[in-house]
Amino acid sequence: MRVIYSDKHRLHNPAFEYWEGELLPYYECPRRAGIILAATQAAGLGPVTPPEDFGLGPILAVHDAEYTRFLQCAYDAWVASGRNPNGVHPDTFAVRGMTHRPTDIALQAGYYSHDVTTIITQGAWQAAYAAAQCALTAAQCVAGGEQSAFALCRPPGHHAHADLSAGYCFLNNAAIAAQWLIDFAAPAASNAPNTVALLDIDFHHGNGSQQIFYARRDVFYVSLHADPNRHYPYFLGTGDERGEGDGLGFNLNIPLARGVTDDAYLDALSQACAQIRAYGPAWLVVSLGVDTFGGDPIGDFALTSQAYPRIGACIAQLNRPTVFIMEGGYAVDRLGDNVAGVLTGFVAEAESAVSG
Repeated sequence: MRVIYSDKHRLHNPAFEYWEGELLPYYECPRRAGIILAATQAAGLGPVTPPEDFGLGPILAVHDAEYTRFLQCAYDAWVASGRNPNGVHPDTFAVRGMTHRPTDIALQAGYYSHDVTTIITQGAWQAAYAAAQCALTAAQCVAGGEQSAFALCRPPGHHAHADLSAGYCFLNNAAIAAQWLIDFAAPAASNAPNTVALLDIDFHHGNGSQQIFYARRDVFYVSLHADPNRHYPYFLGTGDERGEGDGLGFNLNIPLARGVTDDAYLDALSQACAQIRAYGPAWLVVSLGVDTFGGDPIGDFALTSQAYPRIGACIAQLNRPTVFIMEGGYAVDRLGDNVAGVLTGFVAEAESAVSG
């Protein structure tokens, strides 16, 4: 399995975040990507490849143009206005009924943000752009005939809406990869529809991915996550959100209880995979988060490291060309092993199916 990685993620390194009344070190830190990269190399997964540059086009196929321009210009405008160079920190947010798009950079930050965690640093755009290119390069690998590829994206993406940053995410890497596959990849069967299943196994619901594809049937979004009544993103992710319009029935949320164990999680994942199998997508994109681990500092599941190879094997049984996109996971002592566990479990099961 090829690993797509860019060092440009290091350009984004916020000093702190505000969480439940405290200033804390930023959980989504550059160290995470280095740990994951080292673990994939130790596991012998495959070559590490830098991303190709697909330009802005595939990003604009998913994200609003004004929002994208804001991300590119926000830091410089913020500093030029005399504000703190630590990063763009919104403190006032547009909510329901507030539709005026302001011109002041501090207010634009609130207009285009869901929360205070998505701090725009001097290098945030470069890092986010590189992460999107990693996702696109991984998608191109599977479109070219590889069974799977892993995009080691940082910053993550699944909370980013078409015109909204959220939860450490600026650009929705998984959605960008899925849209590119629909636009440019040829399915294995020439008469088959070019569809994607986007399976999200991060601890948190991918509110951005759901929003982007909610009214479409060519992307089936399936998410296993913490019940939003107790965890971020709070305002999306319930089981009765099934899509709308042409997309009705093509959004599946499976909220899970606090303390879910390995077997219970695998049971839920098997149900999700059964729905994906029935959908029959040409391509599978996986938002891979391992903040489901029992030791994660911002999660409350109880998965052990033994669960992750089983998760990878379960996904491999779908037998679809698969793009893995890195999302969350903050228990740094086990982060690399848990990510590598999913990927090696997938590869072992896929190879077993071929040889058997």
